[in-house]
Amino acid sequence: MSRNFPDAPLYERYEQWMAQHGRKYINSVEKEKRFNIFKDNLEYIDKFNNGGNRTYKLGVNKFSDLTSEEFLAYYTGFKISTQPSSLNATRFRYEALTEELPGTMDWRERGAVTDVKNQGTCGACWAFSATAAIEGAIQIKTGNLISLSEQQLVDCSKNGNVGCGGGNMNNAFRYILQNNGIATEETYPYQEADGTCDQQKASTISAQITEILSISPGDEAQLLQAVATQPVSIGISSSPDFQHYESGVFTGQCGTDLNHAVTAVGYGTSDDGIKYWLMKNQWGPDWGEGGYMRIQRDSGVGGGLCGLCSMASYPTV
Repeated sequence: MSRNFPDAPLYERYEQWMAQHGRKYINSVEKEKRFNIFKDNLEYIDKFNNGGNRTYKLGVNKFSDLTSEEFLAYYTGFKISTQPSSLNATRFRYEALTEELPGTMDWRERGAVTDVKNQGTCGACWAFSATAAIEGAIQIKTGNLISLSEQQLVDCSKNGNVGCGGGNMNNAFRYILQNNGIATEETYPYQEADGTCDQQKASTISAQITEILSISPGDEAQLLQAVATQPVSIGISSSPDFQHYESGVFTGQCGTDLNHAVTAVGYGTSDDGIKYWLMKNQWGPDWGEGGYMRIQRDSGVGGGLCGLCSMASYPTV
């Protein structure tokens, strides 16, 4: 119900937003708190979009009643592991090229990318990034696109990963090497919560990897060559604008600490001449460009924009 005060039109919009996203709160105090956060976010979005000369657009979405701090706490989860492993990633090796790299690449168009998934409030971005890279590698080699199990990684990959509490892709790859493979999503479905490792399901192997390759930190040329070959797992520093990102090539400010994981599934150049990376996220298809984000490539920022070249790796199959 709208209220008779200056914010009444905005409150009506807020209630429409609540209905659209099925949002319910425990009491009127919480609802009022969320309204004020929604209002602040909307003001920020409008101010940004009206700023002129923007390469990307922000918009209201399902995350619009969260503060930046809450959003990062709930929907990221990448952690750099300090635990040593005997299965270390090897460095990326340049190979002699017989032809130039394609000017654009989109592994979706080549059938190597599964539908956009949704990690929910479980900090398992690392698991989704790992499975996406493997799914792509398997399809490129065999022609078969198989959706793989993030829940198996959440429950069973404990070599430095802590399930919904965070982790990283290299540890996930190492677990898969040690387990001699990973099950499908259908066999071991996602629960959006920590669970006990189901050894029976985990032993139902549907995909295997043979090696882990990593990009030399900060080398976008290596990353370009790798993404031209297959999808690549990326650690990234999530900017507050990621929460509200709607479309365009992100060229904004980021922190330096890697806190999120995505998958580079292509690259290209926008209509207005900005080089970009095409990133698959796991916040559902109702975020960004159908669940994807374009981020500036060759930005001149050390480590790549948002640190996207600081920790990038991929498996061979």
